[in-house]
Amino acid sequence: MRSHLLLTLSFFGCLPVAAEPVQLSGIHPHLAFFNDEGECGTGAVVPWADRLWVVTYAPHMPKGSSDKLYEITPGLELIVRPESIGGTPANRMIHRESRQLFIGPHAIDEKGNVRTIPYAEMFGRPTANARHLTDPAGKIYYATMEEGLYEVDVRTLQVTELFRDEHLDGGRKADLPGYHGKGLYTGQGVLVYANNGERGEAAKTKPDTPSGVLASWDGMSETWEIIRRNQFTEVTGPGGIYGNDNPDTDPLWTMGWDHKSVLLMLLDKGKWHTFRLPKGSHSYDGAHGWNTEWPRIREIGEGDRLLATMHGTFWAFPNTFSAENTAGIAPRSNYLKVIGDFCRWNDRVVFGCDDTAKNEFLNKRKAKGRIAAPQSQSNLWFVKPGQIDHLGPAIGRGALWMDEDIAAGTTSEPFLIAGYDRKSLHLSQAPGGKESRVTIEVDADGKGSWEKIRGIELTSPSKWLDLTDVKGEWLRLTASTALSNATAMFHLSRNDTRGTTLDPIFAGLAAGDEKAFTGGLVRARGDNKRTLAFAAFAADGSDIGCYELHADLTLKPTTEPGLHAHTKTHTRIPVGVVSADAASVVFIDDDGKRWRLPKGDPAFDRPGPLGDSRAAREVATERDLFHAHGTFYELPANNAGGFAKLRPVATHNLRIHDFCSYRGLFIMTGVSNNAPRDNPHIIRSSDGKAALWAGAIDDIWAMGKPRGTGGPWFETPVKAGKPSDPYLATGYDHKSLELSHNSKSAVTIRLEADFTGNGSWQPVRSFEVPAGETVKHDFPAAFAAYWFRLVAEEDTSTSAVFTYR
Repeated sequence: MRSHLLLTLSFFGCLPVAAEPVQLSGIHPHLAFFNDEGECGTGAVVPWADRLWVVTYAPHMPKGSSDKLYEITPGLELIVRPESIGGTPANRMIHRESRQLFIGPHAIDEKGNVRTIPYAEMFGRPTANARHLTDPAGKIYYATMEEGLYEVDVRTLQVTELFRDEHLDGGRKADLPGYHGKGLYTGQGVLVYANNGERGEAAKTKPDTPSGVLASWDGMSETWEIIRRNQFTEVTGPGGIYGNDNPDTDPLWTMGWDHKSVLLMLLDKGKWHTFRLPKGSHSYDGAHGWNTEWPRIREIGEGDRLLATMHGTFWAFPNTFSAENTAGIAPRSNYLKVIGDFCRWNDRVVFGCDDTAKNEFLNKRKAKGRIAAPQSQSNLWFVKPGQIDHLGPAIGRGALWMDEDIAAGTTSEPFLIAGYDRKSLHLSQAPGGKESRVTIEVDADGKGSWEKIRGIELTSPSKWLDLTDVKGEWLRLTASTALSNATAMFHLSRNDTRGTTLDPIFAGLAAGDEKAFTGGLVRARGDNKRTLAFAAFAADGSDIGCYELHADLTLKPTTEPGLHAHTKTHTRIPVGVVSADAASVVFIDDDGKRWRLPKGDPAFDRPGPLGDSRAAREVATERDLFHAHGTFYELPANNAGGFAKLRPVATHNLRIHDFCSYRGLFIMTGVSNNAPRDNPHIIRSSDGKAALWAGAIDDIWAMGKPRGTGGPWFETPVKAGKPSDPYLATGYDHKSLELSHNSKSAVTIRLEADFTGNGSWQPVRSFEVPAGETVKHDFPAAFAAYWFRLVAEEDTSTSAVFTYR
């Protein structure tokens, strides 16, 4: 049976590979997955039957799509299974008793034989599986993204509808608030379901729109019980992909978020407990729910330490997490990839990603221009477990209260502080509010013993607190008196140990002042071409030619007529997106708002030999990088906070001309003519005339610590009381400020900060700047905010220079 099956598979899409398939930064380009739809995400990745099994998904395809079920051999041979029917699957569960893997609409036995449930029998977008409440040995639950719930006989695959998918007419409906279902799990007598989205125009523009739900069903009732009206994704327990060993007593965990912070809920002994964690990234914040994919909590072969993904942070998550022991959650690193699922396979953690989408969805902005759509594609990312601790330095921002009226005696939910080296808290209330008192308590060891460590008299509208010396797992606040329009915002970070030296993998990329290099425009092609088009230019602007990058990472002159002209026309870099004046980098967003960023190498004050470089581009599905004056930034979509939630990733001071994603790789142009020959990340063309760089998007953390100099004013005439443009503050170490002016008498200049990223400005301190002198201020190491701005109390000509080292 098995040999016959493999002969069949070779006809249906077995891709032969060399004994040692080519790879860069843990990405094997020959393993890339493609479909014909607007997105090709990796929904599930599971080791089973001596193989790695993968399903991909297209958006909004409850009846099937061109996506496939893939079987990957230990030798990394990619086999397309003929049983594939596509759709939008992200479900996976191993059923112990029947020894089957359920993945997408497929059931795979321990010999690798595949059976498939047609969408005509089980309509919907399957998002999760769970063990059955009353017949766990004989049945399994399937949930769809639109609240459909089915039970499936594991032997016959007979399907019974329990709640009808809301896309279908008639039948019993769950009628839950929110939509965009994600997680499902059984524990303590209930089936728990999560969705993370909301319909309506508000959800497409405002991240604080009420959205999502966590709900439970007892297996008998006609309706579901709403647990919490917030966005939730993963629902799981210590049993992970198998289901809990002791379903009556084992805890159940679920992760989600709101506009304030990440939410973690725990069901233990029939009672729900809520905790909050900071956000490493805001790119996941859309209230519509489309930006999250499927965050997971999974076993990766590290004993009781699980791995969780949520809002751009890799979290260490203890398998022992319970009401009696909440210790052990800590950030491991921040990341840029969009991850749908992951697992341990042999000596690697394998991340299934969502890399390149044909459809931009709601992630459009003028700064990106109009680029011809690629074919949707994604890939796997193979990472050594220890490498997870050495990607992006972990930062976290999150609130317990956000512009809320807090009654006297209210105690907040616990907020995670463990695992961060620098910790600060900003407290504010409405101007003119009464003198108030807030008590800070800490749970030192996660055993639930709360100790008061500080009482805060909030006598002014705001107060900033350095909590670096506070040790413990969790922190909570109690309002001793009523608070009006209160905010309690944390900024946390791990020490950024990066220096300013580029990692050797970037050797050969052109320096900012280099005059002899290869630039050019790059684009992952559409129309099932499956190559990357590269229109190469010399530094003097002359055409070198047009090339195609192939799955084996060979770069060859194209033989296709018209591709060169098409690439130059439909991958054109918009002009004037970013500018710089004497003070700093300037960007104007789609709403006409001005923002300022630090400058890097002075070479970028002048136009490059090829004119403007690429300033913004989508590099993973619904994820943009912003690039200005030698620094890469993570730029959330406008529906997830937009430019106000910008975060610097790395400063490189290289003459990078263009960048994009292809087959899961990150591609950059701007290679020096003198690039070393021994760097495998520099891919040279077969004719020796062109070159580009290829690696993983998360390689760019290794370009160097974010740094720069600038400010909102440089010998700038300013009017009394008029605030400056916002100047980026987040994500930098060792911040200092120098103030000077040309007035003949002292001038008071007020520094303000936006601690929330929502445009709520709070005073930090005022500086008396004497005539003819420069006042310098070094910020405390823990001080952090999203943006700074300055206000002078009289008309003057002023300079304000921030130095970030």
